[in-house]
Amino acid sequence: MDNQKVRDYETMTSFLGSWGPFQRRIFLALAISIIPNGFVGVYIVFVGDTPPHECNIPENVTISEMWRNVTIPLEKVDGVVKRSSCWRLNLEAVRNYSQRNFIPNVDVNVSEIPWETCLDGWTYSKTIYQSTIVTEWDLVCENRYKNPLTTAIHYIGVLLGVLFSGHLSDRYVYIEHVDIYSTNHFNSLVGKQELCLFNRFGRKLLLFIMMAVQTVGLTAQIFSPSWEAFLLIYFIVGAGECSNYVIAYVLGAELLSSKTRVVFSSLGVFMSSALGYMAMPAAAFFLRDWRMLLIPMAVSGLIYIPLWWYIPESPRWLLSQGRVSEAEAILKDAAKQNKVEAPEAIFTQSEVGKVLTVQNKKVDILVLLKSCNIFTTTLICSSLWMVISMNYYSLTLNTSNLHGDPYLNCFLSAATEIPAYLSALLLLHYCSRRLCQFSTLLLGGVMIICVNLIPKDLPSVAVLLEMIGKFGITSAFCVVYAFTAELFPTVIRNTAMGCCSTAARIGTIISPFIIYLGIYHKALPYIVMGIIAISCSAFCFMLPETHRKAFPETLADMQQVYGNCGKKEEEAENEDNTHL
Repeated sequence: MDNQKVRDYETMTSFLGSWGPFQRRIFLALAISIIPNGFVGVYIVFVGDTPPHECNIPENVTISEMWRNVTIPLEKVDGVVKRSSCWRLNLEAVRNYSQRNFIPNVDVNVSEIPWETCLDGWTYSKTIYQSTIVTEWDLVCENRYKNPLTTAIHYIGVLLGVLFSGHLSDRYVYIEHVDIYSTNHFNSLVGKQELCLFNRFGRKLLLFIMMAVQTVGLTAQIFSPSWEAFLLIYFIVGAGECSNYVIAYVLGAELLSSKTRVVFSSLGVFMSSALGYMAMPAAAFFLRDWRMLLIPMAVSGLIYIPLWWYIPESPRWLLSQGRVSEAEAILKDAAKQNKVEAPEAIFTQSEVGKVLTVQNKKVDILVLLKSCNIFTTTLICSSLWMVISMNYYSLTLNTSNLHGDPYLNCFLSAATEIPAYLSALLLLHYCSRRLCQFSTLLLGGVMIICVNLIPKDLPSVAVLLEMIGKFGITSAFCVVYAFTAELFPTVIRNTAMGCCSTAARIGTIISPFIIYLGIYHKALPYIVMGIIAISCSAFCFMLPETHRKAFPETLADMQQVYGNCGKKEEEAENEDNTHL
């Protein structure tokens, strides 16, 4: 290997500039690829909503009109008296009294007649929905647990999909004794220069595979013959849905310069998702049947097809695989688009060897347990991700339960995200990270708790407070991405981010059951969400400040958390660095 000074990737590709036609094309193409994720991300809010319902009284039951009107008993729910959703008077007793021409509550005390479950099914209000999976498969009363279980299984699919796709995207097959300048794809083994790595999937191919999984799954879901089939397909949809979102995020971060990545994260990724999210209640407003609603969700996947010719593979990733000529071809094409001249040889043999050497130094998840400082930082960050994700998805899934029109409430919930992302972008630019994270999480938690303090005759105020709470939690979501990336050194940053992302997925799995607590008391979900968010916000001050500080590169560069993890660990961390 020669003695040339080894440059980093940013320096190697600096001739492209930071915002030319190539970068704008990548920014726009990846942003468009994320819009369908926002569009289909929470369609379960409408597809799985439970309309007002009560026990069915068959038309062939011969009872008088008076008795038919009182067969559904009254019960008190959250302080409100209404007709029961899961019980009726015993039909045999009612038939006997009706045939004897007894008058309810005059000749017969209705309260003394025994109750029974809805043995003949239910009748559902069609004021808002023509059909949902709840009305089609009777996911109510003793089967109501199936509704949050459906959403939880979907998010388990998201969790496994992210882990599976991330593993495939980063999975290496080791091939010894390959001359990295003699073959593109390692079809032949020649020379004996370097230990090289080969990956069969990569960013781009896996991105489109997961897009296809999502689209095909949505299409199949339209024809679900049963709840069990719907559940299985929804699990598969979850595996593809978030995976392509995460891969697009990574691909954009690797293709764009460091000056553009923050803007891509806020305006390209999060904002595109919010725009798709805003379109979802509009489609649901016009398509009140759940199968019909899934048709535009599935059709939205067609937008992915032309993107294949606009999104290239990541040259950074290709370089890490030793596929030098492919990486250089993409960069030279980018230079042509930006109307700049590319060097004849963009990467030197020394630089490629350096990259492959770094890739050889495998870091597994156990490195997060090697010191108190790393473990504590990971634990706090993972807790933040889980709590923020749990609150975000709980508030999102709860929009159909708010007072007023569910379509308008869902649209407002989506529209709230746009100022939230813009505010987070400004906060990250001007304020300390700990203050950003603390203030946004605290605002969300306080507003969520305050929803319960609003009198029942002011429902619009309660909706406003919930939207402000969603604003705070959404901003916290955006902040935690940047904060976590700045806390961990380069050698373990991807590992730490993956761990935190897994914790976030656990939060999403819990979220539908948080909403389910509302069947016991309407205020319970808000109390749980608010208290957890406020409590977790205090832990932000245990983390070190990273605003306007250089990214740590090694474990020794990593700042110490505030607590029992002191400087005495620095020697151990320095020793670890020699093995990374």
